[in-house]
Amino acid sequence: MLLALSVRGVGHRYGERVALNAVDISVDAGRIFGLLGPNGGGKTTLFRLIATLLPLQTGAISVCGEDVAASPQAVRRLLGVTFQSASLDGRLTVRENLMHQGHLYGLSGNRLRDRIDAVLNYVSLADRKSELADRLSGGMKRRVELAKCLLHQPRVLLLDEPSTGLDPGARHDVWSVLTHLQSEFGTTILVTTHLMDEAERCEQLAILDRGQVVASGSPAELRQSVGGDCLTIHSESAPRLAEQLRDRFQLDSRVSGDELRIEHPRAAELLGQIVAEFRGELSSIALSQPSLEDVFLQRTGRRFWENEQGIVAEARHG
Repeated sequence: MLLALSVRGVGHRYGERVALNAVDISVDAGRIFGLLGPNGGGKTTLFRLIATLLPLQTGAISVCGEDVAASPQAVRRLLGVTFQSASLDGRLTVRENLMHQGHLYGLSGNRLRDRIDAVLNYVSLADRKSELADRLSGGMKRRVELAKCLLHQPRVLLLDEPSTGLDPGARHDVWSVLTHLQSEFGTTILVTTHLMDEAERCEQLAILDRGQVVASGSPAELRQSVGGDCLTIHSESAPRLAEQLRDRFQLDSRVSGDELRIEHPRAAELLGQIVAEFRGELSSIALSQPSLEDVFLQRTGRRFWENEQGIVAEARHG
């Protein structure tokens, strides 16, 4: 299969801070690929390098065979880019926003009018083209952003946190557009996200943490790599309980604050045994199938929203 994106040995620094460290990623043409990671993990830096917005320091990146460093103009023609921050002019109509975007890509006249009509149909906003952008809902504005980046018929879409700030219904609408573009036109889509449910929609994932790829594969493959169902135990004496479980059942557990996580092929059986022996030590215990957050915990030793001091930050929800 042809590669839409190749990232090889890419590193990037901001002064002394390492943002990316020897990152390797391959994205097959026509796939929906996700870059999943917490804030500060390196997603946005990699996004900006692929989009030619930052100079490449080390390594190599190519988009559909075009080298980002050697042929940035050719790469830009291949890409449609939607940033996390809104780029619509609220004082202009939907159609006027698209007209100005089209002019940036050298489109004009009937060709531009036809493309505007086509992309508004793709995103189900043909009936809103005369409405001021400021009067649209958040979900509709996001769909106009998508329409803008589709005008020049790019082969690869780069979407930075496409669901940020959207309610669940609007997020569903945005993903309906993306899956339609992939299935009907074979568009390759690269999404950065910190949302687990959004990552589950991707065919392939790379999990980035502290500038490194800590895991890659399909969501199902990554979950299966955990190696069994998961027990989540809360205890006021979590470190001591972890030692007791190791001594009694030879169990390895990951401790984060008052929480212990255990992956085991017979987790359901263990649940009953742990409750029977350590009931007084438990605040709660739950059994679940592995999640992408469990994958992150297994590969990094900490929870997805845990900062450098071991404090769990409040998760942002779209």
